[in-house]
Amino acid sequence: MPQRRRPGPPRHSGRRRQPARTRRRPPARLAAASLAVLPLTVSATAHAAETLPLTEAVAALPVRAESRDGYDRDAFRHWNAGANPIDGCNTRAEVLISEAVEAPAVGSNCRLTGGSWWSYYDQVWVTSASGLDIDHMVPLAESWDSGASAWTAQRREAYANDQGAATSLVAVTARSNRSKADQDPAQWLPPAAEVHCRYVAEWVATKLRWSLTADEAEVAALREVAAGCPEQTVTY
Repeated sequence: MPQRRRPGPPRHSGRRRQPARTRRRPPARLAAASLAVLPLTVSATAHAAETLPLTEAVAALPVRAESRDGYDRDAFRHWNAGANPIDGCNTRAEVLISEAVEAPAVGSNCRLTGGSWWSYYDQVWVTSASGLDIDHMVPLAESWDSGASAWTAQRREAYANDQGAATSLVAVTARSNRSKADQDPAQWLPPAAEVHCRYVAEWVATKLRWSLTADEAEVAALREVAAGCPEQTVTY
């Protein structure tokens, strides 16, 4: 399976090296094992990857009114055994390992020590896994509002633990993740203005990949940001 790369952090003035951030995939034999945990039928709808300019991708979003009626975070089981169910690490830990700029040591029960991470929302280096949250790019509550309320429990679990695209789950500072909470881009954008194009592209890619809708205020905010990002593309 090809690797998907995130844009890397800016050059750091210390001794840390900054390889491109890559969501690692398990070997084929392990990927096969993971299919026994989550069937293909509950993953994002399979289609050939498509790349669009950000403005066109925003226009492709179905526009619908949203409703949070009946939402319960427990309807989305996470964190499960992850993409590699025999490595002893849950989804959270796998994301932390794959997004580390400097790899942490992995101990018994997948305890992570050391390592460093770049939180792109607020442009902060983090040197302890405990200081990071794994953000659902499109929050669970927002996904419920946008179509996940009609999904099966299995599909919601697949969404909550999605490592099929590098942009679905993001390791960021706990502070920035909790500031975002369950807000969409009409209500919240990362504090670092220079990453707004990237953030909106990743938001739109996640919604398109999972066939989620957007409300009118959300689309208006996405269009406003996209207008200032003529070179930004969206692949989903």
